[in-house]
Amino acid sequence: MTVFVFLGSLLGAMALGMPIALALLVCGVALMLQLDTFDAQILAQNLVGGADSFPLMAVPFFMLAGELMNAGGLSRRIIALAVTIVGHVRGGLGYVAVLAALVMASISGSAVADTAALAAILLPMMRQAGYNLPRAAGLISAGGIIAPVIPPSIGFVVFGVAAGVSITRLFIAGLVPGILMGLALILTWYIVARDEPAARTQRASLREVGHAVLDGLWALGLPFLIIGGMRAGVFTPTEAAVVAAVYAAAVGGFIYRELHLKDLRPALLSALKTSAAVMFLVAAAMVSAWLITIADIPGQVSGILGPLIESKTLLMLAMMFLVIIVGTALDFIPTVLILTPVLMPIVKQAGIDPVYFGVMFIINNAIGLLTPPVGTVLNVVCAVGRVPMDKVIRGVMPFLIAQFAVLLLLILVPEIVTVPARWLYGR
Repeated sequence: MTVFVFLGSLLGAMALGMPIALALLVCGVALMLQLDTFDAQILAQNLVGGADSFPLMAVPFFMLAGELMNAGGLSRRIIALAVTIVGHVRGGLGYVAVLAALVMASISGSAVADTAALAAILLPMMRQAGYNLPRAAGLISAGGIIAPVIPPSIGFVVFGVAAGVSITRLFIAGLVPGILMGLALILTWYIVARDEPAARTQRASLREVGHAVLDGLWALGLPFLIIGGMRAGVFTPTEAAVVAAVYAAAVGGFIYRELHLKDLRPALLSALKTSAAVMFLVAAAMVSAWLITIADIPGQVSGILGPLIESKTLLMLAMMFLVIIVGTALDFIPTVLILTPVLMPIVKQAGIDPVYFGVMFIINNAIGLLTPPVGTVLNVVCAVGRVPMDKVIRGVMPFLIAQFAVLLLLILVPEIVTVPARWLYGR
């Protein structure tokens, strides 16, 4: 009955057109009434306490770093470097898209910001060069979802806060899976893009490559600064977010000299709006999370999944299937916030490494950004690249299958995540 009240109130409020944050509050009130424990003061305390978290301060600063990176010319130089290295091969702009997505993912941690930058710069180039536009748009969409997996990741920050898991360990553990996602896209592009036009540019000389490397060196230095600083214990993930924002502003303003005072206002407003929405979602979700625990919904779900607990692989497959289903209807952050308090007790009961589960959970939710009807990243590519949604969906299918293949591989062979993570983390 409690599970029915939880799902019925949440889905009912969403069906009425309520924002997801308000739907979560309605869900919390419904659970309180069902448990006969309604207290407005407790509701308010959990709402305020949900956003009162030092690690969550990383979210607005990573958002701001992404905006400043795009406005300050860092994104453009990363793409220019990739074009110089592989732009001369057949279908080269596709490889450029993946390489640029990998590098940009290690700077901003926002799938939407990275996808928007890639689509704005690369889609016009690919259209002019005669590429299959739906396929190109699909590749850029699939490359954009690497951002929540490779550190610094806003998704890992939110999951770490909601699940009580080390954000630094999540960051380190996401490196290898993120790179595997990029390699899967490169292989898929190689297979499906054999009919793309031959490159119209000649192979860059060593001098041109060296110039592109020097020009993009400051942009490429940010990922090493963030990961190296956290790995060495110089700063926490929250402090790393501040460093990233300051670094992007300094490089864009004083070294590349493309970030001007007039650019700061729109960058700050964009980061502010997105961060406010995320923080309100987190605060509202913490109300529901507290009541989910009180109502023992994880225990009821555990009863359903009980026969699978003895087999970690089958349990992971079942939980990932659940996340896929939910991810088709909900956006990234709401899915993380709603399912984390439900699934984490089951994960701990089954003896699954919470960091490993967190990486798999975020990869799955990132893939959800490509699945209609929500498909946030698909909508970004459609809007920025002016490509119809039906064409983007058709174009993304081979790359979506490739990302699901990576997810399945990591479920069947968890050591791919856990062994490198322990080695890189040093424990």
